[in-house]
Amino acid sequence: MTAGPFAPSPAAPAAPTGVAGRTLFGHPPGLTSLFLTQMWAEFSYFGLQALLVYYMTRHLNFSQGQSSLIYGLYGAAAFFSPFFGGIVADRWLGRKRSVVLGGVLMMIGHFLMAFEGLLFPALALVALGNGLFIPPLAVQVGSLYAEDDPRRAQAFSAYYMGINLGGLLAPLVCGTLGELYGWHWGFSAAGIGMAVGLAIYLGSARLLPPEPVLGRAGGGTKAPLGPADWRNLRLLLGIVLVIVLFRIAYEQSGNVIALWVAHQTDRHVTILGHGVEVPATWFQAVNPLLIILLTPLLMRWWRRHDHDGTPAALLRRMSLGCAISVLSMLVMVAAAAVYGSTGRPVGSGWVLVYFLFLTVGELLTLPVGLSLIGMLSPVQIAAMLMGAWYIAKFLGSLLAGIMGAYWGVIPATAFFAIGALSVSAAAVLLQLMSRQARLSAD
Repeated sequence: MTAGPFAPSPAAPAAPTGVAGRTLFGHPPGLTSLFLTQMWAEFSYFGLQALLVYYMTRHLNFSQGQSSLIYGLYGAAAFFSPFFGGIVADRWLGRKRSVVLGGVLMMIGHFLMAFEGLLFPALALVALGNGLFIPPLAVQVGSLYAEDDPRRAQAFSAYYMGINLGGLLAPLVCGTLGELYGWHWGFSAAGIGMAVGLAIYLGSARLLPPEPVLGRAGGGTKAPLGPADWRNLRLLLGIVLVIVLFRIAYEQSGNVIALWVAHQTDRHVTILGHGVEVPATWFQAVNPLLIILLTPLLMRWWRRHDHDGTPAALLRRMSLGCAISVLSMLVMVAAAAVYGSTGRPVGSGWVLVYFLFLTVGELLTLPVGLSLIGMLSPVQIAAMLMGAWYIAKFLGSLLAGIMGAYWGVIPATAFFAIGALSVSAAAVLLQLMSRQARLSAD
């Protein structure tokens, strides 16, 4: 059968041999290794992030403005560096060496945080290491599978769950150690987490897919991209741009929604006859907790009922995810209307329903997008394109911050309605892209 225009790149390596067996949700054992490696890497990254602003303002006596600026520049560098790290992995280091070098740089950066005078070199090492680490590790997830294996999308959902598991544990462990026993204990815990991730990765190297052969037979130059590769590139670029629209609203979950929880939400609950106010920060754990709980259920459902792993089908799934996320924004429109009519904080159930719809939509959108990046990327530039996926996060976060600056300036109902319109546009565009991909494949 002749491959369609949006078929997986013909240069993509087949599933590796010698790794028979299934360990995680009926998937190759290499997925378990990559899952745990990414989980500990995220534990280290978010462990530092949870402490950074508090450390600068309380221990180093930086002003709030200065600390926020440093935090923002560090986050921007960490989101943007994967694009260049992917280029380095594709052209010079290879995937495995890039992962190891990136992990080592992050680990050193976390341990250097123990020395006050090395704050900026430490942050630079973590941001640089993150760029080298993330793209080739994610590319290896897709390389565990043959081109037509429908489990690929499920695998990225499991991988995505590892990201959120690390993000859930990091503030609980590193944050507690840092605040109660000393900042350096928290940073050291983050460094140890990265060391554990590296040990897992190196110890299970035999389970991972082999490095792709990029050169022509008997030569050292890379094979040029073919017409199908360029069509895939155009599709992937469109996906990345559409995901920016999704993230404009999604990234408000840690920004404006946090303000809503703190000021417009009634967080009082009764436990054993005593009234208790739930800390506002606890609500930020709802999203990663729901991801951890819902991912196995979704993977089980896909494995039993959904065997269509074509790009068109995956784009439809992403469109459905965006549509469900629209419901989360409409819930907040309704909550804002109730607050506006009564003038009193609304129940916390509104925010919990918001997070439920947002999380289900996220699970149908972001991991599936990762899967498409792995499926359609030409092997010559696979890590670079995986890095480009994180540019969507960078741009979405930047635009979400600009939008968040108008919180309090425009009515809350209008603010959340704008978010709903942004995600609705993403849903429509993804549906149109799905139809185009299906027509091109026929």
